[in-house]
Amino acid sequence: MILWFQDKVEVLEFHTVSVRSPSRSYQLPAVIRLKTYHRPYLSLTVRLSRQNIFLRDNHICQYCYNKFTEKKLTVDHVIPLSKGGRHEWTNVVTACSQCNNRKGDKSPEKANLRLLKRPEKPRWLPNRDLELEDNDAS
Repeated sequence: MILWFQDKVEVLEFHTVSVRSPSRSYQLPAVIRLKTYHRPYLSLTVRLSRQNIFLRDNHICQYCYNKFTEKKLTVDHVIPLSKGGRHEWTNVVTACSQCNNRKGDKSPEKANLRLLKRPEKPRWLPNRDLELEDNDAS
């Protein structure tokens, strides 16, 4: 009804019942058509967050190549922030606690670690309704 009063829709059919106010009576629209439609801006950027980093990397530690649940994972800065690295998609990876502690404040090369793949900014993320098995009982 509000869109109708604002002249944003065209009423194609009315219900047989009406709505009453203290001073007026209005027929209820049954079928309406928008006069104009503005497509909302669709963001193709994926927000940089802990959960999205884990999703991008499929919950796999990028140093030991094992899959873990979120509780056992951390986010590692490939080039540490203290060494001039930035908090951005191309500098963050999923790492298990053990590998992240081993790497510490060093580059992967200096920590004798090798990345599974170079981190990239994703254009999309897989479905979040994934169930992970807790195979990492250690």
